[in-house]
Amino acid sequence: MKLDTYAEITWCPGCGNFGILTSVKNAINELIKEGIPKEKFVIASGIGCHAKIVDYINVNSFYSIHGRVPPTLTGIKLANKDLVAIGFVGDGDIYDEGISHLIHAAKRNTDITIVVHDNGVFALTTGQFTATSPKGFKGKSTPKGSIENPLNPIKLMLVSGATFVARGYAGKPEHLKELIKKAVKHKGFSFVDVLQPCVAFNNTYNFYNKKVYDLNAEGHDTSNFEQAMKKADEKEKIPIGIFYETQAQVFEDHFN
Repeated sequence: MKLDTYAEITWCPGCGNFGILTSVKNAINELIKEGIPKEKFVIASGIGCHAKIVDYINVNSFYSIHGRVPPTLTGIKLANKDLVAIGFVGDGDIYDEGISHLIHAAKRNTDITIVVHDNGVFALTTGQFTATSPKGFKGKSTPKGSIENPLNPIKLMLVSGATFVARGYAGKPEHLKELIKKAVKHKGFSFVDVLQPCVAFNNTYNFYNKKVYDLNAEGHDTSNFEQAMKKADEKEKIPIGIFYETQAQVFEDHFN
């Protein structure tokens, strides 16, 4: 099914967002073929380069504000729990301004999917550091290098009660497509942190191409919480895939 829109794509050439867009469109197309009606999909975004993605996918969409995608989608699901709600957020958007909303959505087990465009930089405002920027990151707000250690999104979501926790890489769109499909099919709060190179202010393609490996291809037990926490700490090699998945009552069912 054609999901293109009339909107001109204005991301920088080579931006990691293109990989995410391709993965998402392919995932939605396959889910439609598997029986989910197109009109059931609703997507939302925050503020940042990532947010333009809702202009480029021809399904129901909603622009939110900085950090407010989780409560926006929670309200949508409370109004109509049959909708398939997918949120797109940036690392600065959700780990800085919106971190409390993210944590509470995970804690409640709201039946939504959150896809994080995690490039480690405030790119739309041209290069300030975010919660996931590496220590020593030099940008407009930290010209001598950031003195802060980065946040670990996977561990944060694990301890916050998320029932589906995964990491993808924009440079592997086929793998990411499968992760997004599994996240959408999961009943409960699904979280996918996507490593997304920013060619203008934090070009990490070479770094990630050498470091990432498929966690699930190596027999990781996705039902083992302690093992997921250990894998989340790996730095020499960077695991991508599903870290943890479990089942629990979803937030919206308490109201029905």
